[in-house]
Amino acid sequence: MDNRHAIGSWISGPRAAAEDMGVEFGYRGQQLGLPKEGPGSIARPGRRFAALFIDWALCMLIAYGLLSGGRAQSAGNWALLVFAVLSVLTVGTVGFTPGKRLLGLRVVAEGGGRITLPRVLVRTLLLVVIIPAVVWDRDGRGLHDRLSRAVQVRL
Repeated sequence: MDNRHAIGSWISGPRAAAEDMGVEFGYRGQQLGLPKEGPGSIARPGRRFAALFIDWALCMLIAYGLLSGGRAQSAGNWALLVFAVLSVLTVGTVGFTPGKRLLGLRVVAEGGGRITLPRVLVRTLLLVVIIPAVVWDRDGRGLHDRLSRAVQVRL
């Protein structure tokens, strides 16, 4: 057997090779019992990044204007603290940050419903560390969401 077919080419990748061999991956969120599209489906990465950008910009404005005394060098550190507080307070109470709300996203528990405060704290701590947020599973969830048993869904 030619192993190159099993590994996949550098253009198509291993997932395409596995699909050619008959492996069924399903859609994102299928294993979690979420719909394929529409409200309640897994949020797409582009929207999640845009929501994160909006939240970070808001935190930078707050940090620069209120906490850093006008020093741009320390505004980033303060913004990280403001981001953590914003995330814990908003996701822990209403399920979304301002950026997520603007883009129609919500953080829910894996089984549905509101995510508990201890899990919000774990999620926020891992999100602030950044590394877990860029490691994704096949459903497109970051490691911070997976370890806190949370899912970002569309409203």
